[in-house]
Amino acid sequence: MGATREKKVEYFAKLRALFEEYKSVFIVGVDNVSSQQMHEVRKSLRGDGVVLMGKNTMVRRALRGLINDNPDLDKLNHFIRGNIGFVFTNSDLPTIKDLILANKVAAPARAGAVAPADVWVPAGNTGMEPGKTSFFQALGVPTKIQRGTIEITTDVKVVEKDTKVGSSEATLLNMLNISPFTYGLTIVQVYDNGQVFPSTILDITDEELLGHFTAAISTITQISLASGYPTVAAVSHQIINNYKNILALSVATDYTFEGSEQIKDRIANPEAYASAAPAASSSAPEAATEAAAEEEEEESDEDMGFDLFG
Repeated sequence: MGATREKKVEYFAKLRALFEEYKSVFIVGVDNVSSQQMHEVRKSLRGDGVVLMGKNTMVRRALRGLINDNPDLDKLNHFIRGNIGFVFTNSDLPTIKDLILANKVAAPARAGAVAPADVWVPAGNTGMEPGKTSFFQALGVPTKIQRGTIEITTDVKVVEKDTKVGSSEATLLNMLNISPFTYGLTIVQVYDNGQVFPSTILDITDEELLGHFTAAISTITQISLASGYPTVAAVSHQIINNYKNILALSVATDYTFEGSEQIKDRIANPEAYASAAPAASSSAPEAATEAAAEEEEEESDEDMGFDLFG
């Protein structure tokens, strides 16, 4: 009993030290994960993260002792269930996420196991003798006999995702040497600087964030302009639009201000501003004529006095 108490005290102290040292924590699921896989994960995280496992009751008790100093840790209690562990880190979260999820191993289908994904049996020759045809028929797998062996004619889904694998399906998959599942650590939730969020948030790129931010600013601007309610996003547009209205009012009336003087003068005296245009355009035909003359001269030089059939 004394040893157990000492271990609990040691665990509580270690958990407290880790939460004080690291700002980010991955809560990871460890269902069907072997001790060898855990060893490989620890090795890949060396220098970047620390893995800590523990019984859920002990983890909850330890968290209760830490909540007084850090109330944000209470957000983790909801996720302390099932086979879980912690990965503490101060490194780049997307990088750590990839390291956590990288270690996967293929596993055969076991009767009663919940399928993490759909399982398909591909079309093709099985190499099995015709006597086992009835087994395939019982599972609804279409077959034909080809050169003395059973051939599956089309791909067939034998197990649906999130359903239990039946004994017949498990037997069939093992007979075909199909290991349809991969097992490894999964990420339940991420805790970072007091915030808790799913790991899918880490997949968002800077470009996507910028795109969402720009779209939101555009929406706010449109609403602001349509409603006449001033916002920082719309104020520049509102100033320009109001200035255009004042300018139009000045043009339509006798009222003139510094910004409208030139525009009103252009409207009153268009010939004064258009006088430069004909001079530029008149030179164009002359240049074209000169170019044509040069072209004709070059062609006559090339003939050198000889006719086409000379």
